Amino acid sequence: MTDHILIETPEDAPGVQIIRFNRPDKKNAITRAMYARMTEALQAANETASIRVNVFLGTEGCFSAGNDLADFLAFAMGGSMGNEVFDFLGALASSQKPVVSGVDGLAIGIGTTMHLHCDLTIASDRSVFRTPFVDLGLVPEAGSSLLAPRLMGNQRAFALLAAGETFTAAEAKDCGLIWKMTAPEAVEKETLALAAKLAAKPPEALKITRDLIRGPVEEILARIDEEARLFAARLKSAEARAAFEAFLSRSK
Repeated sequence: MTDHILIETPEDAPGVQIIRFNRPDKKNAITRAMYARMTEALQAANETASIRVNVFLGTEGCFSAGNDLADFLAFAMGGSMGNEVFDFLGALASSQKPVVSGVDGLAIGIGTTMHLHCDLTIASDRSVFRTPFVDLGLVPEAGSSLLAPRLMGNQRAFALLAAGETFTAAEAKDCGLIWKMTAPEAVEKETLALAAKLAAKPPEALKITRDLIRGPVEEILARIDEEARLFAARLKSAEARAAFEAFLSRSK
């Protein structure tokens, strides 16, 4: 459903495109159609001069619970994986415009790892970040196995990606996963104000500076591809299938 991702260009924040998760009844779990919609929005921003900054937002109390596990289970049982997830990751990693995110509450799986690609993230003080990849019989994605150790150091990256430890907003700020903490009711306002401030800067100078900071994207895209190959293989594993079935059984 395309209305599970809302694309907005607010009049009071010129130059800003909001990509908003809008599936609160499922904790903003991301389906293949939602990934495709987000990819389209990022690609459109690259080609639209009037869009200068992309902003990712969730709903009150939840950024995203990660990938919809029903999609993963369908693939594990012989269905098609599709390219939507990996197309989105490639579009996010190679975005030509700055990416800002605002997090309130749950940020699980890709709801955590996508912030590794964001230039600035504001999170509420009640936000929590967790990647239960190994618990689901899977491996990290989104280039996180490359980016997280660079950002956090090996031990905290291992705690996040392998041990599946939950990071509070304060811990996420301390290790550089987010830039700033604020109150839940201020997340969206402060995130959009920050994005509007970036959008008002000279765009060419901002792009060159951003490119220098981020460095070549080819290594990140190569790691995303490597992780994707291993991730797809793990989805077919007995470990993953058992973990998905147990999770869905508990959910019911």
